[in-house]
Amino acid sequence: STMALEAIPILTYLGLEKDGSYSPSPSTQPVDFLTKHINHLPPHLLLKFSAITSPKERTAIHVIRNRRLKYVDNQPDELSFTSARYTWPTVWPGRERRGVEEGHDEEQWAQSRFMEGTTKHVKKLGSLLRDYEEEREAERVRNIRRAQLAAEEHQFIPEEDEDSDEDEDSVQDEAVQFGASEEDNEADNQTEFERRIRERFIYGLLDKIDYDKVDWDESLDADNDRDAEERWFDDEDD
Repeated sequence: STMALEAIPILTYLGLEKDGSYSPSPSTQPVDFLTKHINHLPPHLLLKFSAITSPKERTAIHVIRNRRLKYVDNQPDELSFTSARYTWPTVWPGRERRGVEEGHDEEQWAQSRFMEGTTKHVKKLGSLLRDYEEEREAERVRNIRRAQLAAEEHQFIPEEDEDSDEDEDSVQDEAVQFGASEEDNEADNQTEFERRIRERFIYGLLDKIDYDKVDWDESLDADNDRDAEERWFDDEDD
């Protein structure tokens, strides 16, 4: 097979048997092989494993979990609140109308930049642009949700997600009941969203993100990462 041929340079680099007798086999037991040898291989050989392992499967490798945890702690732009909410809108727990912020931006543009001096027409155009942008964003999110529902029929979702959704609903019901402010709800939603994004990234469950640049990056290794990882996963269990 193609992977059997690709395994030869990997086994050769490590000075291991190339006749298929070595166990764990890089071809048929890639996760076990990586668990044992990830620190012994250069990135160009590790990249070969991206073709036969998924980000979710690689979560079992503690070195990779460490690297993902370190990457998240470095606060990359793609996982920032604003960027992540746009990329993964179905993870966002907020109940606000989709596209309001985007529509507001369009309205502000019309008022400040377009047809200066004709206030009456600008105001009407701004409202139209706002409504159009809100609907575009709402439609984008609906399409994402439809695609996600179809894909998630076969996708693993952590059990705690179901509980967290139930908890989230009850918390929001309580918030309405006891008159919690909209600002408090928004802050709670942001905290919950950031937790979900962090958790899904570390467990290899996010799409539209390049796991290869993290999983095979030895510069993310540090002596204290294992202790930090264990504490984080212990907290998750609690």
